[in-house]
Amino acid sequence: MHKAKCVLAGFTALVAAAILPAQASAAQCGNTSAGFEAWVEGFKGEAAGRGISPSALNKAFANVRYNKATIRADRGQKSFKLSLDQFMQKRGGQTIISRGKKLKAQNASLLKSIESRYGVPAGPLLAIWGMETGFGGFLGKEHTLSAVSTLAYDCRRSDYFTNQLYAALELVQRGDLSPDARGAAHGEIGQTQFLPANVLKFGVDGDGNGHIDMVRSKADALASTANFLRGHGWSAGGGYQQGEGNFNAIRGWNAASVYQQAIAIIGAEIDGG
Repeated sequence: MHKAKCVLAGFTALVAAAILPAQASAAQCGNTSAGFEAWVEGFKGEAAGRGISPSALNKAFANVRYNKATIRADRGQKSFKLSLDQFMQKRGGQTIISRGKKLKAQNASLLKSIESRYGVPAGPLLAIWGMETGFGGFLGKEHTLSAVSTLAYDCRRSDYFTNQLYAALELVQRGDLSPDARGAAHGEIGQTQFLPANVLKFGVDGDGNGHIDMVRSKADALASTANFLRGHGWSAGGGYQQGEGNFNAIRGWNAASVYQQAIAIIGAEIDGG
């Protein structure tokens, strides 16, 4: 009886020893910066187990830091509480329309090619491009991998941004995202501000150079945006104002109703001009 208890105790200890390292290595979320570095080390182990190479992980996390600016932005999104008129004024709607008309003429061949392939006319693409980054003029100042890592670690939406972080690591691994890239506070990438998972799902090599470069290639950014809209139900030749069929695809771009309406209004002005 005593011998049986000893055997059982030894077996229990072995099981515990086998389980504890796995538990200790699991990346646990947190709501302050205190546990971030330990979380990164745990996450790197998990990512390696999912096929991200050691070299890609080392490059990706070399300069990753807990990003307080990202947390502040995540807790304080206020512009979507504005009325449509206030939102249009804040975003410079008339300026976007004016510049959008000029860019439509200057990029006529590219935009016609995109419309032919994806069914999305120039207007909404230029509206999105203008509203997101001022037509590529300002892509954001936050270190992209730090922003996404911080939100993956933060407990509020950890699962959602963990998926975004895995997508970002895959983009680094295939050479489509620089480890030093900078963008918006939530990790949005490039001229039309795609989250990493959307680059993987909808990204298009619009200029034919073998890479999807949302930062430096307007062709890639605009073709990818058109592909995103088509992937969310855009139908060639259909209307896209509120109440029309393609407005639902615009809803897929941003959850805020004022943002959706602004895209439709600005796009129609550009397409009609």
